[in-house]
Amino acid sequence: MVYVRLNTEWTDGDGVNHAAGETVDVDAATLAELQAAGVVTEVPKSGGGDTTDWVGPTSTKP
Repeated sequence: MVYVRLNTEWTDGDGVNHAAGETVDVDAATLAELQAAGVVTEVPKSGGGDTTDWVGPTSTKP
């Protein structure tokens, strides 16, 4: 399973709607489909890495 951030609204296989910007846990097959459609961004792993990766929807890139 992979934790990803949605770039656009998405409805999962169970019919649950997820808003753009929401983070969801998906399997590898679903991830491949969502990546091909441009629906997701992988969430960086936490643990002291560079915090400038996510600048937010209203921020300008540093």
